[in-house]
Parts: sequence; structure tokens; C-alpha cells
Amino acid sequence: MNPTMIQFFHWYSEGNGKLWKEAEQQARYLAKLGITSVWFPPAYKGTNGGYSTGYDAYDLYDLGEFDQKGTIPTKYGHKNDYLKAIKALKKQNIEIIVDIVLGHKAGGDELEKFKVVKVDEDNREKVISDVIEIESYTKFTFPGRGKKYSDFEWNFTCFSGVDYAEGMESHIYKIQSEYGDDWEEMIHDEKGNYDFLMYNDIEHRNPFVREELNHWAKWYFDQTDFDGVRLDALKHISFDFYKEWLTLLRSNSGKNIFAVGEYWAPGYLHLLQKYIEVTEGCMSLFDSSLQNNFHNASKEGSSYDLRRIFDETLTQVDPMHAVSLVANHDTQPLQDLEAPVESWFKPLAYALILLRKDGYPCVFYPDLYGAHYVDQDWGGHDQEIFMPKVDGIEELLKARKDHAYGEQQDYFEDANCLGWIRKGDDQHIGCAVVLSNKDAYNKPMEIGKHYAGKKCKDVLKRFKEKVIIDENGWGNFPVPAGNVSVWVPES
Repeated sequence: MNPTMIQFFHWYSEGNGKLWKEAEQQARYLAKLGITSVWFPPAYKGTNGGYSTGYDAYDLYDLGEFDQKGTIPTKYGHKNDYLKAIKALKKQNIEIIVDIVLGHKAGGDELEKFKVVKVDEDNREKVISDVIEIESYTKFTFPGRGKKYSDFEWNFTCFSGVDYAEGMESHIYKIQSEYGDDWEEMIHDEKGNYDFLMYNDIEHRNPFVREELNHWAKWYFDQTDFDGVRLDALKHISFDFYKEWLTLLRSNSGKNIFAVGEYWAPGYLHLLQKYIEVTEGCMSLFDSSLQNNFHNASKEGSSYDLRRIFDETLTQVDPMHAVSLVANHDTQPLQDLEAPVESWFKPLAYALILLRKDGYPCVFYPDLYGAHYVDQDWGGHDQEIFMPKVDGIEELLKARKDHAYGEQQDYFEDANCLGWIRKGDDQHIGCAVVLSNKDAYNKPMEIGKHYAGKKCKDVLKRFKEKVIIDENGWGNFPVPAGNVSVWVPES
């Protein structure tokens, strides 16, 4: 079966401990659609307790088991609910991809005194103060958990920088450390050095930290038997760390753990390629460049040349390491990386990632289920946001599961209308796909002589009429204006 991932959450996912139970209930439905892996949000306790999305990681060992940060369950549920959801999905042969946040920690339990220098926020290599002493919450003792699972206590030597100093202005403070006065090495000079992102930045050069994070990875695997990892915020973490961490995880688990990393650099394909090179291909990356192309194409409408849709994308140049997507939690409205794809273009974008041979596609929860949420801005004003379910998404997923196989023949000669054929294989009938960002079209394409005389139906139900394949294997496949059609020969 074609591999297909779903991100089973979004930034504004409903709390109240419901997500794990929902995933358990949806397992059969997801399998029916052809979903082969589920990417779950960070499952551990964050500093905001039951309201935390998990990216403000506090205790990696608390999967909704201990009374910490004002709650026992996480935003998504209790540990037992999490394990039950995993079991239900695995019963449907759906793999589990867990979200890994190892760049920073938040919500320390005790203040500590230590020496720092202030750095310029726009150029973190530039020191703008003498050495000063501050107090910050860098001691983590996890009083609600005690020493269960691990007796490791984090202190200021485990971090390279902080953004909080008791009684002082919020700023980026570089800790004066025995592990070096510089930040860890990054592959790009954005902001001078973008090692520091937020909260307490983890010092991966500390051997005790590395040992603890390796120990935790094996513990997490033993608890959940996950199949893959999504690695958060790679731009802010030493590439050497994850090379070692993944090698040890795969060795200690005895499993070829799949890994996909978030190195978000839309329009900078060379950085994605460089990261894959320096990490020796040990992980895939989300294709942020392709997502950006979708965003631009949806904004520009018929003036966008669809023949350029895969230009400068990882899916085009290195499909074996590309996880393709139309949207994720970071591209949602009101987020720092906001880059929404307009609703009219989403069926086209999903056809481009689901029905072609290159890339490992990832579907976004709101695009399958729809979402409605209210967010409050800094002024306390409610902002109501609707994310409608993508028109035809279930049919597109089923078409991937049942028909997107075999040789691919492209018909990309028109700037406003793309088409391609998947010819099928011994087990699967193929399909013909046409999409337009302008007018209605009829696209002549050769689906194969073995389909001569067959009638093709549009599985998206845009057309009631059927296309008849001529004796040479050609058909004239229509598509509505600004839409997509998927044609399948009747068996």
C-alpha cells in the first residue's frame, strides 16, 4: 500500500483530554482511507499543564501520569488513553510517529544563580553586555514524579541560554559554560546563530544531557513501541546530536525507526539539501519549499504557472527524503510561520502530493475533519477561525490507496492545466488526473491500450458523464475551472 501520514492534531486542537480517545475511535476509519501512519503531538507534560500543546516541554517522562503543573492528564488525555489509542491504531496496521521536542525545556522548578552575557536578538553572535549574574528557573526536580523512571535533575549546566532572568527584562542570555562560550554549530548564519529559540535552550554538548536524552528515547520506545519520530525545530539543534541520537535509538530499539525532521526554510531548498548531507541521510525532511509553492499558487490564482509547482522543492530533487504537505500546525492562521493555502486550491495541492509517485504525503487533521476555533489576540479580542474540510479529500485518499500505482506519464505542457497518468500495476487499476487553476479544460492523455474500450468515471463526482478510452489507449479527460478531476477505468 502507498504510505500516507496524517498529522492527527492542530495548533488549536480541542483540549479536555479528548484527542487520544478520538484517535482510538477513528482508527478503523483512517485505515479505510489508506492512512498508514499517524503523527501524534508531543505527549508529555508541558509547563502550561492541561493547556499545553507539548512544545513547551517540562517533563518528558510524564505522559499524563503524574500530578504536575496543575494536572495529571496532558491536554490530550491520560497516559492510559494514549497507550490505548496506539494499540487501536496498530491493530489497524497504522504506524505511530511521535513528536520529539529536545531543543528546549520550560517551567523549571527552582531558581539558580549563574553567569551570563546578553546577546543581540538579531545577531546572537554579538555580545552586548559584560558578564553578569542572573537567577533563572533552570533547576528541574520534577517533584510530582520524583525519581520514577529517571533520577536525572536538570540544572543550569544543562542549558546554553535562557530568555528569563528574575527581576530583569526579558532578553536572550548566553550562559557562561564549561562547554564553550559559543553557541552550538548550525548549518546557516540566520540571526548570526539560531541555536537559541525559546525558554531554556538545551546544551547538547553536555555529555550527561546526551546520555539522559538517549536513556529517555529508549524508555519512551519501551512504553509505546512507536515506529517513527517527528523531530521538532531542527534549525535550532546541533545536527551532530540527532545523528548520534537516531543511531542509538535504532540500535537500542532493534527497529529501523523512521525519522522526519522539521527544518522550516521555505524557498531555501539548498538548506534542506545541506542538512540531509551533514546528517548523512539519517532522516527525511518536510518539504517546506513545496508547501510555500502551494501557498503562492493559491494566492496568485490563474496567473501562477502550474508547470513551476515542483520547482526548487525537495520532492523534485530528493523524493526519497521528502515528506510533502499542504498545511501543518505552524502554517495555520495566527502562527509565526503562517502560510495558509487557499481553500479553492487545496484539492489541487492534495492531488499533487497524494496521486503522484514522489514524496511521502502528510494530510493535516483540519483538512480531513474540518476545524472551528476561537483564538484570543494579545489585546484580548476573540478571533474566530474556520478551516473547512477539503472538498473531495476522502476520495483523493482512497484514490491514492487503490489507484496511484505504476508508471507515471506527465502532461505538463499547459501553464494553467496539468495532467498525469498512473498506469497501474498487476494488483491495481490506474488513474488519470487533471487539474486547472483557470478555465475548464479537456486534456487528451494516454492511459494505455490495455484500457481500450473501457469507460472511466470521475471518482470526485465532478462529472456524471464517462470518458471512453479509444483503441490506442487515449482519452479526453475534462476538468472544471479551478478544480481537479480523477478518472478511473471501470473494472
